[in-house]
Amino acid sequence: MNLVTKSGRAPPPVEAGDASIASVAAQKADAPLYAHRIKVYSKSVAGPFRRIKWVLLTLFLAIYYLVPWLRWDRGPGAADQAVLIDLPGRRAYFLWIEIWPQEVYYITGLLVLAAFALFLVTSLLGRVWCGYACPQTVWTDLYMLVERLIEGDRNARMRLDRQPWSARKLGRKVAKHAIWLLIALATGGAWILYFVDAPSSIGPIFRGEADAGVYVFVALFTTTTYLLAGWAREQVCTYMCPWPRFQAAMLDEHSVTVTYQDWRGEPRGKHKAGTSWEGRGDCIDCGQCIAVCPTGIDIRDGQQLECIGCGLCVDACDGVMEKVGRPPRLITWDTLARQEAKAAGRTVPFRWLRPRVLIYLVLISVVGLVMLGGLAMRATVELSVQRDRSPLWVVLADGAVRNAYTLKILNKNRDQDTYRLAVDGLPEARLAVSGDDGDAVVSAQPDSVATYRVFVSVPAGRKLPESTPLTFSATRQSTGETARHGSVFLAPRP
Repeated sequence: MNLVTKSGRAPPPVEAGDASIASVAAQKADAPLYAHRIKVYSKSVAGPFRRIKWVLLTLFLAIYYLVPWLRWDRGPGAADQAVLIDLPGRRAYFLWIEIWPQEVYYITGLLVLAAFALFLVTSLLGRVWCGYACPQTVWTDLYMLVERLIEGDRNARMRLDRQPWSARKLGRKVAKHAIWLLIALATGGAWILYFVDAPSSIGPIFRGEADAGVYVFVALFTTTTYLLAGWAREQVCTYMCPWPRFQAAMLDEHSVTVTYQDWRGEPRGKHKAGTSWEGRGDCIDCGQCIAVCPTGIDIRDGQQLECIGCGLCVDACDGVMEKVGRPPRLITWDTLARQEAKAAGRTVPFRWLRPRVLIYLVLISVVGLVMLGGLAMRATVELSVQRDRSPLWVVLADGAVRNAYTLKILNKNRDQDTYRLAVDGLPEARLAVSGDDGDAVVSAQPDSVATYRVFVSVPAGRKLPESTPLTFSATRQSTGETARHGSVFLAPRP
């Protein structure tokens, strides 16, 4: 490899085996600390992996933009948006599942499942998430499609950028960025619809009648989408995203990744039609794999941090191999172990089930079963109790000792129901609801929290310790389901 310093002169030759750390450091010291970005002009390509990306892009964009408009009947007075995070109402709705604030651990469980699923997919297929499903990849693909439709393919865009400014060039640039901004605005607007009712909110948003916070978040997501997908592009994957740094811990020699088969392609070189292939590899050094790469790398240099595993270089190389009459998949999806075996003339099978894969599968199964069990056994009524701290107790005129409590009943059903309150653990204790001389039966509105102030009294003459544990219960009269909550009863020192 030839090194050239900033002055343009090559460094003095170094004898093999005599290269020292000092000489290497001196050569690196001349390199600039900052290098300007080299713009990547990716070329369009046709092939099975490109078609898969188009299908997934369409599917993911359709899901993102259409889901807020899906309806789900939850009964009268309830939100009917299938997926909604209702911050003012302190609810999260996912089809038939309703998540209350105290059940945020379900969201945590979903995030844990997503993380383990990502680990599993990476250990099996490398950065396939980055190449096909990552939002940065999906929106960048969409922006690049708009760019190609307006400015042309790779060579046309390069020529356009080199040309001096003219009415034609300005018109194309303005049209491209205008469509980019419209896509970014639609992206920001769609994100807001996950937090408000879409049909009733879209009109006020367009008429300027929505809250200021709505427009702030729309502007924020519009700006980030426009900058990340339109301008930053591959720099997000290379410099901003932490996943390329983590993935090395997930991969092993049996992980399937995009691979250049150097044992078959080297030595590379130009090839003329009709000449022999003896003594040379199949790679004709056409550079098409680099031209189609969205991050601008050369896959022939091996696995690199910038590679997102999209497989477009496979499509490009297969097209070239077909033209020169060589077998396809010079660049392919394969494992390091299989490539080493092929280079030695052997074949080894794929090893899908490996210790790390089994560990991820077990973790996903355990977390998934725990969440399903929690959802299946979740209570439809919950009870919370807070004892008054001032005064700690009250001695009534007849000598009875009384404590006051605030009870909150969470009715998670869509029907109004009544609950019988009781207290256990304190013999001869009497429970009364403030403002009610009845039999301690209270009601709760559908999907709401009912708050009641209750009093627990112990008759005079009973010897009580300073603190006695007790348990409150609220029993749904229609089903018999009971919720309990512990507290204490305080009394004067004997």
